[in-house]
Amino acid sequence: MPITQLSATELQEKLDNHEDLLLLDVREPHEFAYAHIEGSLSIPLSLVPLRVNELDAKQEIVVICHHGVRSMQASVYLDRCGFDKVYNLTGGIDAWSVACDESMPRY
Repeated sequence: MPITQLSATELQEKLDNHEDLLLLDVREPHEFAYAHIEGSLSIPLSLVPLRVNELDAKQEIVVICHHGVRSMQASVYLDRCGFDKVYNLTGGIDAWSVACDESMPRY
């Protein structure tokens, strides 16, 4: 099944509506420390298979990385593991910083 792409503004709308989302940030710890969306869970891409059991397969999950490539890999993996509602943040944290939070540092 194709992974649903979610734009930064669509994510902002979901957050503004207080939807029950898990923001899964799959960047490396130093990237997460530099900039992240409040409330995100940090699990680097390489550790997702080892920590997948920590995630709720029925919860809506928005996967985030820098530009959307690593998050797509993680999204496909979660989909294959039976996760029902997985979204890839198109353009990643970089798109978020441009469209939704200009105070967030870009790299």
